[in-house]
Amino acid sequence: MLDGRRIVVVMPAFRAGRTLEATMRDLPKDVVDDIVLVDDASDDDTVAIARSLGLTVLLHPMNRGYGANQKTCYREALERGADVVVMVHPDYQYDPRLVTAMAGMVTSGVYEFVLGSRILGGGALAGGMPWWKYAANRALTLAQNLLLGAKMSEYHSGYRAYSRALLEALPWAENSDDFVFDNELLAQAIVGGHRVGEISVPTRYFADASSIGFARSVRYGVGVLGVSLQGALARTGFHVPARFRNVAARRTVR
Repeated sequence: MLDGRRIVVVMPAFRAGRTLEATMRDLPKDVVDDIVLVDDASDDDTVAIARSLGLTVLLHPMNRGYGANQKTCYREALERGADVVVMVHPDYQYDPRLVTAMAGMVTSGVYEFVLGSRILGGGALAGGMPWWKYAANRALTLAQNLLLGAKMSEYHSGYRAYSRALLEALPWAENSDDFVFDNELLAQAIVGGHRVGEISVPTRYFADASSIGFARSVRYGVGVLGVSLQGALARTGFHVPARFRNVAARRTVR
């Protein structure tokens, strides 16, 4: 509990057997009420380790993708009565000790969505982010800020905290089952006029941390630009693409 609110951590997992215990070790147990791990058909010992740690484990019998994994995570967290949902990758790339700070930014009522930014602290490259990923991150972020009318330091971090109200308001269940899911959800929140904040998080790239390769990163970048172009159209009100239809309507009501 934090400020009287129920905090549920969700972990979308795929081959996280080598890093799960370290992630769990650093989670702030004094504020986290429940932890849900959804395994996307890992072929290592992720599930066995998760169960040995006493986690609630849900299984995808076939690999359904990063976005589909998150959908299962959020449905389960909401069913478990979460007031705040924090997504923590079990690959130990993001520092779990910041869960309290991120959840607090939501329980305070200041923000509905908090993004852990690897760019704000200025240590992305020092933390091991490949130079080409850093360059792509900066270029895409610039383009997305222009298209979506925002001032985010980045759009591509997987470390996030959401209020229950936000997850109940946005049509994330209709989003992609792949990596662009994260970007769709953030763009929907921005276009919908929700309160989005950022917090600096350290960057940790190492051998066992999950990461997509160059070819898939290119596909992701193209998808991200497509999402942002649709968001820009939705902001005009002249044509609202399907993925922004409900969020744009809510913004009009506000």
